[in-house]
Amino acid sequence: MPVRLFLFCLLLGAALPALADGWRVVGDEQFAPYSFQYGEDRQPRGLDVEVVQAVLREAGIDYQLRLYPWARVKQMLALGDAEMAFQFAGTPERRAQYELAGPLRSGATVFMTLRKFPLADWQRLDDLAPYSVGQVSGYSYEAAFDSFAFRRDSSAQNPRQLVAMLLAGRIDVIVGDRLQLMHFVREQRAEQQVRILPRPLVEMPRYVAFAKGDSARAQRFASALQRLQRAGKLDAIYRRWGL
Repeated sequence: MPVRLFLFCLLLGAALPALADGWRVVGDEQFAPYSFQYGEDRQPRGLDVEVVQAVLREAGIDYQLRLYPWARVKQMLALGDAEMAFQFAGTPERRAQYELAGPLRSGATVFMTLRKFPLADWQRLDDLAPYSVGQVSGYSYEAAFDSFAFRRDSSAQNPRQLVAMLLAGRIDVIVGDRLQLMHFVREQRAEQQVRILPRPLVEMPRYVAFAKGDSARAQRFASALQRLQRAGKLDAIYRRWGL
């Protein structure tokens, strides 16, 4: 065998395990400030993107990270077109569907109305029953809320659209992550038009997800995440994004 061909075969053989071990990681492209694409380079940015990248580096995992619409994220994980996806609510439904690792963080899921709207707060979900409640299609929020018989509007395809629908007066109340909803409200310079109800729906932990049964990858990610969290090495990322 010629020397050049022999060296090429050696290099190819060394490269194959690394490629086979690489993870295809996908996240929501419309979940600012946690994950989004900005500018001409369309590079993934956001709080959760930075945390996930830090954990994957800590675990020594080769990866390719891309952001897509949420429905496609879930589809890619279900079809085996991705090894890992983020960011999933820690609900019983999601735990039944996936191997969850984390949480990466927790966020308050809240209700938002227009400031002129008469609803001051809520104590039971029944208090919201008279109103149209908007949510993003395909999102899971909290078990009791997800199954409650609201006049529910799930036509919004992403949180930015959901905020726009509220500001346009098309729905009475919207539900979502506090930091995220306010991000899109500020984008519209509409802080004075909205009000967050004092009582949150839930403090919801957010996880990364693997296919059901893929416990080895889930544990590898979880161990690296725990090491970074215990050492306080993710705190600077959380602070920079206002969490």
